[in-house]
Amino acid sequence: MKHKLVLLVVVFTLLVVPFSRIFGADNEANLEAVKTYLLGKATDLADGSKVLTESTDAYYELARAANFDYAQLWKDQQKEVSAALEAAKKQWIVISPYYEQMEGIVAGVPSLSNYDAIIDASPSAEEDPENAVDFTVDLPNGDKLEKPGALFNVLESTLWGTDPKYVSDAQIDVDGDGKIGFGDELPDANVLKGTADALASQSEELLKSASAWEPNESDAFTALVVMVPTMSEYFGSWKISRFVEGDAATGKNFSVISRLSDIKDILSSLQVIYDGVSPLIESKSPAQHQQINQGLVDLKAFVEDIFKQEQDGKRFKPEEADIFGTEAQDRAQTITGQITQAAALLDITIQE
Repeated sequence: MKHKLVLLVVVFTLLVVPFSRIFGADNEANLEAVKTYLLGKATDLADGSKVLTESTDAYYELARAANFDYAQLWKDQQKEVSAALEAAKKQWIVISPYYEQMEGIVAGVPSLSNYDAIIDASPSAEEDPENAVDFTVDLPNGDKLEKPGALFNVLESTLWGTDPKYVSDAQIDVDGDGKIGFGDELPDANVLKGTADALASQSEELLKSASAWEPNESDAFTALVVMVPTMSEYFGSWKISRFVEGDAATGKNFSVISRLSDIKDILSSLQVIYDGVSPLIESKSPAQHQQINQGLVDLKAFVEDIFKQEQDGKRFKPEEADIFGTEAQDRAQTITGQITQAAALLDITIQE
């Protein structure tokens, strides 16, 4: 009797609950895994951005006490200033990859993409008036930065002095190596604090939006189709950075962390998205799934190989950066075409 009762319960359960929900289904997307990954990275960024404001606040208070006389500030508070700036730079280096590791999702999902522009991707109005995102950074002294470009970029150029308008006139041997070189600038304390505070605020808002996001198959396929074919843009910014051009670099950004590292991280986030939807494609066309999956693996390995050579000391030439960028873009376009075909096969809409 007991065994019959158990059997009846099992049969009833199978009748009212879909089989796939009990045992799992190989042909269903796993978008919750994508959201879980995103929330983890967004939490890291939000928490890390708050830590950054501790050192930027400390530097601001030192500068304010010196009435923003930076030469006097350095003369009177060299140890304290060095400690605050070193901490801020180290924390920027820690948290920047957190964003890159989720950029494929944030930038690719239409409902989240505005955060990408503000945090990491927008040019400034000075660089590109048409495409600069319209947002304002309020500074402690009452000034405003209108359409300043991505917050991570403003912070980098302020901390390391790659944009003269964001640093003081005092050139000082901040790192103590006996010469004035890259990064030997005292940041404008108002710009540094205002931008760090804005990053912390935007990161918190991104986390809230990521928590509220209800991922769907259209979001995932749209993110892949939008973000995979962006390789030439990334290699273009690497080409004009200090990692390729050295002191002659014309680019203000990507001077501290190689753009190759960013590309590798972005591709990792795209693989997370693809892993989430790959069961759908594999159920319809195993061969197409294999092509897409292997294409992403090979593209990432291509970038990782170049990055490893750079880490080992090789300095690539601008013309080599062009060749690599063309190769990566060609690979990415092929993968994107395959993903687009798969979306059509599955009758999944790619959002405009």
